[in-house]
Amino acid sequence: MEISWIQAIILGLFACLASMPGLGGSSIGNFTLGRPLIGGLVCGIVLGDLRAGILVGCAMQIVYIALVTPGGTVSADVRAVSYIGIPLAMVALKSYGLDADTSEGSALATSFGTMVGTLGTVLFYGTATINLAWQHIGWKAVEKRQYKKLYLVDMGLPWISHLACSFIPTLVMCKLGASVVDAIKTALPMDGIAMKTLFTVGALLPCVGIAILLKQIVKSAADFIPFLFGFVLSASLGINLVSATVVAGMFAIIIYRIKMLSARKPELAGGMDDEEEEI
Repeated sequence: MEISWIQAIILGLFACLASMPGLGGSSIGNFTLGRPLIGGLVCGIVLGDLRAGILVGCAMQIVYIALVTPGGTVSADVRAVSYIGIPLAMVALKSYGLDADTSEGSALATSFGTMVGTLGTVLFYGTATINLAWQHIGWKAVEKRQYKKLYLVDMGLPWISHLACSFIPTLVMCKLGASVVDAIKTALPMDGIAMKTLFTVGALLPCVGIAILLKQIVKSAADFIPFLFGFVLSASLGINLVSATVVAGMFAIIIYRIKMLSARKPELAGGMDDEEEEI
């Protein structure tokens, strides 16, 4: 499997769009297009293997499912994972003859994604550093009351930094990644210690993402019950996790409504007391 220049250019453009808050806001950019789950869909369409793209994206999303960036502190760049790691993982799977639906394929994909995500932090901070120049121009425009110039600062000038730190690295790494994967395949055979170690570490990475998520949402031992309920449904009833997610969504709505009613009880009680006093 080889990535053409046109495909690499398209992936580079999506890497830019996923990292530009001024273009549609962070909800459309970073928190939608930049997620591996959506990136896998895009990469699958661009590279002509939709199934493999989605499966690789799902595997990588689990690793970064609880990733947060407090104060701009980034431990891994999911944009690089989505538009550099996923294409390279798809190339690697084809090169090694692995299916993305197998445990070995998932382990290899998460390993590639983690390596690229860690390296992607350099690109993230490089973009942020260049953007400081545009912020300085913006403050100067505000001081001179040239408010229309802020549109250029917000939506125009950042393209320079994103082209330098998102588009070009994605273009080069996706295009030249196939030869790198072939070199890795030659140097690291499937039955070697290095690849076995890579598969073992890759298989454990989703556990890290789930553990971080549980640390954020679990406050007591009882909170584990709803979390494990979906896996019990999947194992006992034979339904997939998508169906279990729909069931979980219904339970979430019910629990939300119960909590809202509980919060309104003091208000309703206060209103009844006022009516009794008037009588």
